[in-house]
Amino acid sequence: MIGNRSNEFVRKAGPICVSLLVFYLFLFWAETGWDAYKVRILNLSAIYIGITLGLNLCNGFTGQFSLGIAGFMAVGAYTTALLTMSPATKSAVFFIDPLIWPLNSIQWGFLPALLMAALVSGFVGLLIGAPAIRFRDDYLGITTLGFAEIIRVIFTNTRTITNGALGLKGIPPHTNLYWSWSFALICVFVMIRLTNSSYGRALRAIRDDEIAAEAMGVNLFYHKCLSFVISAMMAGVGGGLLGSLITTIDPNMFRFPLTFTVLMMAVLGGLGSITGSVIAATLVTVAMEVLRVLEEPRVILGIFLPGIPGMRMVVFSVALMLVILFYPKGFMGDRELGLKSIRAFAARFRRTFLHKQV
Repeated sequence: MIGNRSNEFVRKAGPICVSLLVFYLFLFWAETGWDAYKVRILNLSAIYIGITLGLNLCNGFTGQFSLGIAGFMAVGAYTTALLTMSPATKSAVFFIDPLIWPLNSIQWGFLPALLMAALVSGFVGLLIGAPAIRFRDDYLGITTLGFAEIIRVIFTNTRTITNGALGLKGIPPHTNLYWSWSFALICVFVMIRLTNSSYGRALRAIRDDEIAAEAMGVNLFYHKCLSFVISAMMAGVGGGLLGSLITTIDPNMFRFPLTFTVLMMAVLGGLGSITGSVIAATLVTVAMEVLRVLEEPRVILGIFLPGIPGMRMVVFSVALMLVILFYPKGFMGDRELGLKSIRAFAARFRRTFLHKQV
């Protein structure tokens, strides 16, 4: 019996371990062989994958229309930055109002700082989610958006903690491909385990019909708060990684356009699809850099074309409208791309190809 279980475990875990090994070898090759610009895009893709999955958990799987993701990212980014910056750097940055004790004298490692960012962001998510989940649909979205703006305003005015509108500079650049993609993989693993558990089924029941879910014994308050807290924790860690990647943050980074970008990734991929969030977050991040040419002045066929600031977001807004018109549930809907679906697609392709050949 024990031998059979061991063989079953090896059969299931073997391909996963090999895939992870190959993937991290690719990350090593990219980290050492690619230029800084490409590595930065790859880092951003991984960070946005984790953040989008967190938003999808709340909006897609639970059906709670949350627009406070930028606020949770801000909490995580400031927590991580304040814990990883050296006392000397903090003294130089806080030259108007000194940083309060004990933040002015401590310096943590990157991993403990990220864990603390997750805890603080989760606590803030609980404080916001507990009263906000009493609302539904658009009212919930407006409420969470208001909370996100409150967080930004607080960070702008608490100069002895966040340095106010000046922001924080000199953040240690700890984020690399190993940190960012490990975060993305952990988020994917958590989402798969959660959505396939009894908690995930309860979250889907709340999304489909709250009254029926409550009648079946689902604790609405507990499961909604659980969704908010996990979503906030993912966003907080993502914010910490993002701040360490760009090495400078300020409150204006975490305005509504950031929430719109993450929401667009979730909607394009499909609310309720883990695979869709991963694909959409990667494609949108890469496309945002590729379409940067639309905002830069250039000469084409002897004609000078001035750059139009914000043109990228116009293109993405049009793309979002087209997807909503033709694919109301996103291009993945609530479907997932797994080994079985890949094998089924390959089988259909072979049958079609062989039929045409005959």
